[in-house]
Amino acid sequence: MGLISSDKPHAVCVPFPAQGHVTPMLKLAKLLHSNHGFHITFVNTHYNHNRLLKSGALSSHLNVPDFHFESMPDGLPIPPGGSEDATQDVLQLCDLLMKNVLNPFREVLKRVNSDGNSPPVTCIISDGVMSFTLDAAEEMGLPEVIFWTTSACGFMGYFHFRDFVERGITPRIHESQLKDEYLDMAIDWIPGMKNVRLRDIPDFVRTTDPNDIMFNFMKHEAERAVKAKAVLLNTFDELEQPVLDAMQTMLPPIYTLGPLALLPLKASKVPDRLNLWKEETDCLKWLDGKKPGSVVYVNYGCITVMTNHQLMEFAWGLANSKCDFLWVIRNDLVKGDTAVLPPEFSADIEGRGLLASWCPQEAVLAHPAIGGFLTHSGWNSTLESLSNGVPMISWPFFAEQQTNCRYVCTNWGVGMEIDNNVKRDEVERQVRELMCGEKGVEMRKQALKWMKSAITATQPGGSSFINLERLVNEVLLSN
Repeated sequence: MGLISSDKPHAVCVPFPAQGHVTPMLKLAKLLHSNHGFHITFVNTHYNHNRLLKSGALSSHLNVPDFHFESMPDGLPIPPGGSEDATQDVLQLCDLLMKNVLNPFREVLKRVNSDGNSPPVTCIISDGVMSFTLDAAEEMGLPEVIFWTTSACGFMGYFHFRDFVERGITPRIHESQLKDEYLDMAIDWIPGMKNVRLRDIPDFVRTTDPNDIMFNFMKHEAERAVKAKAVLLNTFDELEQPVLDAMQTMLPPIYTLGPLALLPLKASKVPDRLNLWKEETDCLKWLDGKKPGSVVYVNYGCITVMTNHQLMEFAWGLANSKCDFLWVIRNDLVKGDTAVLPPEFSADIEGRGLLASWCPQEAVLAHPAIGGFLTHSGWNSTLESLSNGVPMISWPFFAEQQTNCRYVCTNWGVGMEIDNNVKRDEVERQVRELMCGEKGVEMRKQALKWMKSAITATQPGGSSFINLERLVNEVLLSN
């Protein structure tokens, strides 16, 4: 083992323990490691660390100089037999992370500072909803930056949750009040956000309980961002300029770094992805045999769940569209049950439909055969779709996915929304419109424009490229 240089900057990176948060944090950590010479300690939870070993994304023998993986408890008991191949209960996870994980994180920092294998920790980069790390950073006199892996517009919704309470909009006393008239209320007072309704605000706002865990958790975490030395966002200026301009007046310095996947990365031995599910790469070979722009990619992300009825409506809508499709169906996609499709569905889609349990999404969306994306509008998926010029059909599930969906469909002109009460006829109609209709053609043109803007932002001289350099020099190396 070589000598440890005490002059080397050392960033501790702490993602929220879900796939959509681990992925962008890893991309940022790799850029700091490979392009800027940082020592990295990447901290997963015990549960997810075990899942990464199980999926093959991490190896117990992995030895990359100056890039180490640590883990800590998350407050939830690990099931008998070890980690399941499923996302944990988000509500429980958020509640316990806020209450129970500061001390374990302090222990991680003590361990890496005293093990003799690492230079002293010089900064902390934490997920926006892991803000307990700010307390540890303050105790140690370290600069901490908060990385919100949401869109800027999604974050802005959370940041104004307190105003919804003060204006008497939430909580509503009775479930009966959460109807269309209420949800269509214009929200015209959030700076930088226009043409949004209450239904487009992160959906935790739709609560009848003043003590609602997720509403109060997200309000608390967003407001804590003011304590950070800087706030990072995986977006680019041109995409969300009005919201970003408003944020700059309310928060510490904002650094837009996205799309992170497009920023030039020097050669790295760190894994490209930390997938919590084992990837099935055969789908790429299947796509090789398809015509350009002919396949609909369907993936609802790592947390979305649905009923068996909704699964069937999507299935027969896709089948009846007669379009080719690649559909990712996680083993925990159907809540409380296993996703099972009938034999007649399999017979109907033979040769033109492929089902997978997980796949390398970035490679799929970059494949020339992909012509459209049926998505939950998670921010990673939205950015990856825009980065590849792929138009979308959106079925938002929860959190700020509703906000992303509104911007995709209304502000950026690259998507259509499927009603939450999904019907096969609507799925069939929208898939055909996406792949063959006039609106699909227009959305594809817009998506290609945003792709060019994203590429420009991340190349030398672009806003996101420059912002990464500024972040390193103005914040991470300033202690």
